[in-house]
Amino acid sequence: MSRTRFGPTCRRRHLGGLTAAVLAGALLTITPLGAPAGAASGDKAAGTGGGRHDAKAMATKAASALIASRDPRLEISRYDGFVALPVVSSGEVSYAPYERTWKGLPVVGGDFVVVTDATGHLLATSVAQTSKIDLGTTKPRVLKSRASTLSQRQLNKVKDADAPRLVVFQAATSHLAWETKVSGRDAGRPSIQNVYVDAGSGKVLASEEQVAAGTGHTAYSGTVTFPTTLSSGTYSLRNPNATTLVCQNATGNVLYTGTDDIWGNGDATNRETGCADAYYAADQERLMLSSWLGRNGMNGSGGWVPIRVGLNDVNAYYDGTQVQVGHTQTGGKWIGSIDVVAHEFGHGIDDTTPGGISGGGTQEFVADTFGAATEAFANNPNDPADYTVGEEVNLVGSGPIRYMYNPSLAGDANCYSSSTPNDEVHSAAGPGNHWFYLLAEGTNPTNGQPTSPTCNSTTLTGVGIQNAQKIMYNAMLMKTSASSYLKYRTWTLTAAKNLDATCGLYNKVKAAWNAVSVPAQTADPTCGSTGGVTVTNPGSRSGTVGTAITSFTLSASGGTAPYTWSATGLPPGVTIGSSTGTVSGTPTTAGTYNVTATATGSGGSGSGSTAFTFTISGGGGGCSGQKLGNPGFETGSAAPWSSSAGVVDSSTSQPARTGSWKAWLDGYGTTHTDTLSQSVSIPAGCAATLSFYLHIDSAETTSITQYDKLTVKVGSTTLATYSNLNKAAGYTLRSFNVSSFAGQTVTISFTGTEDSSLQTSFVIDDTALNLG
Repeated sequence: MSRTRFGPTCRRRHLGGLTAAVLAGALLTITPLGAPAGAASGDKAAGTGGGRHDAKAMATKAASALIASRDPRLEISRYDGFVALPVVSSGEVSYAPYERTWKGLPVVGGDFVVVTDATGHLLATSVAQTSKIDLGTTKPRVLKSRASTLSQRQLNKVKDADAPRLVVFQAATSHLAWETKVSGRDAGRPSIQNVYVDAGSGKVLASEEQVAAGTGHTAYSGTVTFPTTLSSGTYSLRNPNATTLVCQNATGNVLYTGTDDIWGNGDATNRETGCADAYYAADQERLMLSSWLGRNGMNGSGGWVPIRVGLNDVNAYYDGTQVQVGHTQTGGKWIGSIDVVAHEFGHGIDDTTPGGISGGGTQEFVADTFGAATEAFANNPNDPADYTVGEEVNLVGSGPIRYMYNPSLAGDANCYSSSTPNDEVHSAAGPGNHWFYLLAEGTNPTNGQPTSPTCNSTTLTGVGIQNAQKIMYNAMLMKTSASSYLKYRTWTLTAAKNLDATCGLYNKVKAAWNAVSVPAQTADPTCGSTGGVTVTNPGSRSGTVGTAITSFTLSASGGTAPYTWSATGLPPGVTIGSSTGTVSGTPTTAGTYNVTATATGSGGSGSGSTAFTFTISGGGGGCSGQKLGNPGFETGSAAPWSSSAGVVDSSTSQPARTGSWKAWLDGYGTTHTDTLSQSVSIPAGCAATLSFYLHIDSAETTSITQYDKLTVKVGSTTLATYSNLNKAAGYTLRSFNVSSFAGQTVTISFTGTEDSSLQTSFVIDDTALNLG
């Protein structure tokens, strides 16, 4: 397998999928609590106020100034160019998204968003890149025709392939690549893939599926009304408030028309009825977007894609050009319920906000929030808001396909773990759906909604689904192509802080993420009320079981001193001084801990928090315990290892042995060297064993020549050398007796060297230095 650093950070252009079926819906003029008068009247009024345009102009000016200053947060290199996309405003906050070029080539993974308030003051940045572009040439060695052939091999059956275009493929490292859009069928399903082929080696760097299929249920919405278009005595299912919002018969893509403006007959197997359901659902979502979020249609400028009912599949999907609606497994009922259709157009909203469709296992929960919000907005008595997905249509005879309040009821995880990003995309929605429900409704709602468990045994109160969706939408406006659960935690906290200066929403968002076990991130913002407190982040910390940590004292500013200090998530045995902010103690249990430290000012002058990780490696008394820090790389960063850029990696192209993270050395197919090392003390008189699991993947075909090598050392002593000749499927345990180094502090090192062609990947996981 060739080197793929991009993985889930790739810009996903089109995605969808969540089957369902339904009968006719109803046009309800809903003005939610707090909505301005007339807000539900249609899309055309959204975002047209002069003040908003002034704010957009100031956002553009602020972003331009940030770029001109070559702010280090933007990772600007010498030949970077920038393409400004339309600024989007939500309330008092504006979002200025940018794409990047390098020497005139588009950069895939180079996008960023600049966030400002109504006066143009910088609030935040969200940047996909983690390093500057470093590329030697823009001249491809691989022919365009060869790249097209390689790209088409990713599908079982190819219907069409666009001409490849040359791009910079940017992730932890930079690649010159050919990007080809290929469409057809794969594994029996419709497929559209963006394929990236290394323009130097010809290896496939990434292949991103743009059509996602799911399962769902229809909802019978009853007899309803909705806006249609009358022309020359003929009515059509074309929305006069959004003329690209139409419903068609999938056979020939023919627009539904009639002379009586009555649609369907209440029979779910009738295709026109299926169109009436789906069209009603989409119109309710249009109204919800305008009234609750101030968004003008699916794409933000009034545009939609057509709905097509008649797909001969137990499925529904969005692919960037259409929403296709199929049928139930038995009975042939067309699947177009409110939450299902709103889910599919939720993918469209995700697709047309910065960064494209969300990745890292988040895309389905993102779309589910739009289904739930639209269902709540519609307030249809035949399909009340219930936070289950597709509950009205028994697609395969097993009830709802997802339960947002308790995902485990459908076999999905309630709580986030390091394996969640690698789960099947619909199963991966569990923690996100659970978070959204807890944010909207809390653990014990009083409005008839069900109770919801938490992963940390906390009790929460909700903010209401309208506020929850507004936070979600504003987070999406900060989205980049590097999206993930961890990023969404940071983005939603930032959105909540920007929307509510009292920090009430921020605290609710934070509590809900904690309740589903999404860990704190160093990029998470802090929030204190006006005149509040800011806590300085101390950076990542580490220690060893049985050894007193090097104590450190946190600092704060703002509010009124003295401060009262508290912390959650500290390693057992470690405490914080309530009056000093000094962290000290002797850890008793190995692990990686997500710590949140809070300083509260005197006299009610506000509070502030900061989050950091604390990694405790195994120790133990005498000659026992495990001595390496971050042995499985699951903290998501290298420390306390030292490594080349991008070595500690969570992409699925070379999967971890356990968890999500591993160390991936080389795999570029060009002359390259990667290193990984850690200093460790081995107590005198102790027996010691170094072990690790190693997977070697190589494109080299020789059986006699070592072209690419991995050298393992303790200090200056070479323990082993592996090469492309050792390639094999799966991981192999490697173990060495290093007792001769007892009484010394030594450096464990791995050095991978690769020649000028044909990749070899050395993938390391689950390291250990055990005493005994």
